[in-house]
Amino acid sequence: MAVIDLGTNTCNLLIAETNAPPTYKILHQSKQLVRMGDDKIKTNEISPEATSRVLQSFEMHKTVMQKYAVDKIRAIGTSAIRTANNKISFLEEIGEKTGLLVKVVSGEKEAELIFKGVLLAFDTLTEPSVILDIGGGSNELILASERKMLWKESQPTGMARIINRFNLSDPIKSEEIQMLKEYFSVEHKSAFQKCNSNSVKTLIGCSGAFDTICDIIDRVDPGVKQRKTQAISLSDFYDIHESLLHSTRQQRLSMKGMDMVRVDLIVPAVILIETLISGIGIQKITQTDFALREGILFDMIYHEN
Repeated sequence: MAVIDLGTNTCNLLIAETNAPPTYKILHQSKQLVRMGDDKIKTNEISPEATSRVLQSFEMHKTVMQKYAVDKIRAIGTSAIRTANNKISFLEEIGEKTGLLVKVVSGEKEAELIFKGVLLAFDTLTEPSVILDIGGGSNELILASERKMLWKESQPTGMARIINRFNLSDPIKSEEIQMLKEYFSVEHKSAFQKCNSNSVKTLIGCSGAFDTICDIIDRVDPGVKQRKTQAISLSDFYDIHESLLHSTRQQRLSMKGMDMVRVDLIVPAVILIETLISGIGIQKITQTDFALREGILFDMIYHEN
């Protein structure tokens, strides 16, 4: 079975097999840069250039799926498509030219699927935790304990929207850092309140920026190391945080572990993470590769077999 996650920055492919559900084995993971969150995201449009990149990525994914003889495919679209004024014509063109039907999920549904992906990695959460998935178009925050989702939100505050909305300096200035901290605190006010009222001290960071942070800490090339879960110490996070905030784009390009997809997005991403850590008093951070794609896989395993 295959899952295609068409996000604002990347189009991700996951291929897995299941012989005796609920056991599964991930056979392949890859991504293509599509940048649907280019400068047209300001006006809620998917540009012709982005459409062309998506079509190209689908064709490359189809080649991989044929190699693995995939017989079930689920393709999901998220924030950039949700808010696009031209989403109907975009989806029609993708369907006509690739033969693949993309189902656009709501922000609420996206959060639910991310939670299921996290469950696939952790099985159960031993203490109240806040799950954070930082996307290009939206951010999902989920409050959970054991195997229950207690609260969730999806806000259109993803990093592609941030860098298109705010003209950030290179390197970012201290007043811009403060401005973003205040912006995130307001936009995610409910999440901060929920975490504080539930005494949440554990942050689970899903994929994206958290993968890049771990790659920089581990000094490995992006995508080389697969992690079901990996602890990030607060001191390691703050070392990376400080390094990124003082870096120029050129310096980030030469950092070991830096994903080229994230070279511009990582700075506002670590500001959001730090705002959450300091705002609710996080004491423990765990990263997981598992998120939306694995949540869809969870549904395919548990609800379709």
